[in-house]
Amino acid sequence: MKLKVTKVKSTIGYNKKQGLVMQSLGLHKMNQVKIHDDNPVIRGMINKVSHLVKVEEID
Repeated sequence: MKLKVTKVKSTIGYNKKQGLVMQSLGLHKMNQVKIHDDNPVIRGMINKVSHLVKVEEID
């Protein structure tokens, strides 16, 4: 299974580490979408920035 991650909110005003997590997810611009494999590492990163992203499961 894969995860479709969309950036829906800016990292301005949030902790710098959250911005680094967003960069490592490959999300730089607003409404940018990246597809990632569903694994514990990606899930943990999404959990850290869950208030900044929208996540959908795809097959």
